[in-house]
Amino acid sequence: MTSAATSDLIRIADRNPSITGAEIAAELSPPPQFATASFESYRPDPDFPSQQAALDRLNEFAGAWRAAQRPGGFFSRKRPARIELPGVYLDGGFGVGKTHLLASLWHVAHGPKYFGTFIEYTALVGALGYQKALEALRGAKLICIDEFELDDPGDTMLMTRFLGELMASGTRVAATSNTPPNALGEGRFAAADFLREIQGLSSNFETLRIDGLDYRRRDTDGRAETVESDDQVDRTATALAARGHRVSLDDFDALIAHLATVHPSKYIKLIDGVEILALRGVHSLHDQSAALRLVAFIDRVYDAEVPIVASGLPLDEVFDADMLAGGYRKKYLRAMSRMTALTTGQLPPHE
Repeated sequence: MTSAATSDLIRIADRNPSITGAEIAAELSPPPQFATASFESYRPDPDFPSQQAALDRLNEFAGAWRAAQRPGGFFSRKRPARIELPGVYLDGGFGVGKTHLLASLWHVAHGPKYFGTFIEYTALVGALGYQKALEALRGAKLICIDEFELDDPGDTMLMTRFLGELMASGTRVAATSNTPPNALGEGRFAAADFLREIQGLSSNFETLRIDGLDYRRRDTDGRAETVESDDQVDRTATALAARGHRVSLDDFDALIAHLATVHPSKYIKLIDGVEILALRGVHSLHDQSAALRLVAFIDRVYDAEVPIVASGLPLDEVFDADMLAGGYRKKYLRAMSRMTALTTGQLPPHE
């Protein structure tokens, strides 16, 4: 590449973003691909009746919530109707529509309301401190938590206390599962472990089980695409940049090393303004910490709908056999599914 071409490209490994608690709170809304998600646009798979059942139940939940919040009229003098359980937990495998349903509920709800991943909420508490974060979200009508984590007991119990205080003040909470260690593909044991971890808070949640197949694999051959060489990645990135696209170009090793220096809450800032992500020299990972950081990064790339061009090993093969047989199997499978979609251009209408 010429120096002029290189200057037109972004290098993620050179970015060292900062993020404030106010910025995190301001971003607590559904990612772009779910900006118009609705119950009507969710397409349940007829082979898995639990999808339709979850859709119907969330419609009821939303309807009761709206009725309870409707202002004016004779009934405004009465105590609002109470939903039997103020929390709902969507438990199921990846690619069955949990995030789409969660975003649909968020769009129906009255504000103030917030939508974010578990990592974003823990980052908010870390940035503002517990009490200030609590005050920032107090009064919310609905809080949606995508990919509730059970990997870190400390963070789990922090969020348990945090949500307990918010729910005690009238906030309703909806969450999707990110299955715990050794809960494989479909996430069969996520609900039980979630309820155990949150102890007393569990009585406030109704669990909705959603079965099904990963929709991202329905329209592809199930493999991530790769280009033939690093030089081809360079040429592709340069040509796209010359046409006015904002393209990042990094060596895979440099990206992985850089992710270790940036808190996951800031990963979204790493790709700020990036329209296409190019990677050279993808190879298998054998360090689980590095692999989990890549999973968190790919989640943000996927949310931002940034396609990937890569050389070397196909991205859906970066996690070694020991990882895929271990406790974080489901996280890796979800990331593999997302990287397949990002490299094949199969960005879906719902998750």
